[in-house]
Amino acid sequence: MSEPDQAALLRAIHDAHSQSLLRYVLRLTRGDMPFAEDVVQESLLRLWRKPEVLAQPSESVRAWLYTVARNQVIDDRRSARFGRELQTDTVPEPPSADAIGPAVDKWVLADALKSLSPEHRTAVVRAYYLGQTVADIAEQEGIPAGTVKSRLHYALRALRDALHEKGVVS
Repeated sequence: MSEPDQAALLRAIHDAHSQSLLRYVLRLTRGDMPFAEDVVQESLLRLWRKPEVLAQPSESVRAWLYTVARNQVIDDRRSARFGRELQTDTVPEPPSADAIGPAVDKWVLADALKSLSPEHRTAVVRAYYLGQTVADIAEQEGIPAGTVKSRLHYALRALRDALHEKGVVS
C-alpha cells in the first residue's frame, strides 16, 4: 500500500472511529478529557505505525484501536505517577495569612531606621508614616523645604543601603 493510500485510509478510519473511541476512553478515564484525547491520538499514531493492521477489515481495525486505547488507560492507572496523584476539586488546606512575614518586615525596617541620623529618621517618619507634606515638615521643624527634600532623599538612600546590607533588597 502506498503512503498516500495509507494516509487516506487512516483519515477515513479517524473519521469513522475517533468520536466513538473518544467516548469510550472518556468512560474509562471518568471524564478526563485531556488524557482521553491524548489516548485517542496515541492510538491512531500507533495504528499509523502498524500498516499491517490498516490492511485488515474495518471491524478488526476498530477492535484493535479499542484494545490499544484500553491498554493505554490501564498502563497509566498502574503507573507510579497515577498512584501518587491526589485528584480533588478542593484544596486540602486553605491558604492562611502569613502572620510572621509582616512582623519580620516591620522589625527589619525599624532596625534599618535606627541606623539613620535623627534628622533623617524624623523626615522619613513624618513623611511616610505620618503622611505629612514637605511644607508641613519644614514648618514644624523650622527648616527650609529644600532641606526637608534633601534629608528625605539622602535618608531613603541610606535606608536602601541599610536594607541591602541586611539582604532584604538587591
